[in-house]
Amino acid sequence: MVIIKELSQVPVPDEDKILQQGAYESLHRDLVVLFRSWEFDPLELRNPYSDNSASVHLWIGREDGIVAVEMLRHVAKRLPWIKCHEVPNGGHLLIHDEKLCQIILRSLLLGENPCFE
Repeated sequence: MVIIKELSQVPVPDEDKILQQGAYESLHRDLVVLFRSWEFDPLELRNPYSDNSASVHLWIGREDGIVAVEMLRHVAKRLPWIKCHEVPNGGHLLIHDEKLCQIILRSLLLGENPCFE
């Protein structure tokens, strides 16, 4: 519990630091990475936990304007060792919301079912 409390108090970066290059440049870089040709097909990734001892957890905000929720749903459907968690009112930077971060950490570390209501 102490670790969760300390991790959830990580300072939120100032907006000017998040967008240090400017909103246009930041979004442009994200989109270039998202749409360029990758050297691998993510759907061909193999389970790093061949003994099924763990899972990969991806958290996405339903309000994310950068990464499509449908894309993560598709990946999780094709790769059952990936668990996709949708945060109803979360955006692309949901990890910087102290309350959401605490819910996510409690889920990962304590096995609690996340409740975002």
